[in-house]
Amino acid sequence: MNKSSCTRVSFDFTRTFLPPVYILVFIVGLLANGWGLKSLVQKWKKLGNINVFVLNLGLADVLYLLTLPLLMVYYFMGNKWIFGDVLCKITRFCFNLNLYGSIGFLTCISVYRYLAIVHPMRVMGRISVLHSVGISVLVWLLVSIQSLPDMFFSKTFGNKPGKCYDTTGKFYVEDYLKYSLGWTLTGFCIPFLIALGCYGHVIVVLCRTNTTDKVLKQRCLKLLFILILLYSVCYIPYHVLKNLNLWSRVLSKQRQCRKWFDAVYIAHQISRGLVCLNSALNPLVYLHGEENIPAQLGQLLLRARETFSRLSNSNSVRVAQTADEEIISLH
Repeated sequence: MNKSSCTRVSFDFTRTFLPPVYILVFIVGLLANGWGLKSLVQKWKKLGNINVFVLNLGLADVLYLLTLPLLMVYYFMGNKWIFGDVLCKITRFCFNLNLYGSIGFLTCISVYRYLAIVHPMRVMGRISVLHSVGISVLVWLLVSIQSLPDMFFSKTFGNKPGKCYDTTGKFYVEDYLKYSLGWTLTGFCIPFLIALGCYGHVIVVLCRTNTTDKVLKQRCLKLLFILILLYSVCYIPYHVLKNLNLWSRVLSKQRQCRKWFDAVYIAHQISRGLVCLNSALNPLVYLHGEENIPAQLGQLLLRARETFSRLSNSNSVRVAQTADEEIISLH
């Protein structure tokens, strides 16, 4: 269907959907990552190879979570960015570092688990914490290189309050689609296939042998579940719908209108909300390596409940005392 002009896509959904999601992710993500990082730091001397990647995963989450208040203000003001072009680009850059850093570190964890289960004798004593630190630095470097071109695309309308695009404006959308497809291949598809291959082989090994340590099996299955959750909820929908939305913008610019433009836009905004949930879901990775964390969480919830009960009882006593005083004063 070709027309001289396309029906304008409604942006109202973004303004109502994203702010509550960002508030939820900000609160839950900071609490969960702060608690998880604290437990890792307390056991720094016992820091294992995989926990180095978990630590970096937490740092990537915190880096992104600290930028969410700016985005909350942006959407609450009706998509008006008041913080300038530089801060807009930094905010979007932190999101990309978090997203592709998370995928990178989860892939490293998958490879390490694969080596520990499929080739335990070959890697025993050969992989040190220093190796994990070096690989982590390499992941940060690769993710930064992949994300850097995004900084050169226009994100705002000059210095005036306006849009802060998560991709780019209308003028450069064709070039950005090409960049996004390449970025999706190197930053998402290849790591996803590596993780998929590792866990496909691990499942085969676990099904064939009974000699593998039970604790290691449990950790592997936990991590497999977490990865399936993260990829199916956060990563796959975002990358598919991001590129579809960019394609719809290219077609719209060329005056090629389609009925699915509005539906794709709304689905893409939902996927943006889901992908930022990875900062709140990533702390689940702490559960796969520390058996005592669920017990610590139970104790934390119990303490919170006891504190709430004490506060409630204290307030009840104060209300009762106030009522008695009022009765006495009336007599």
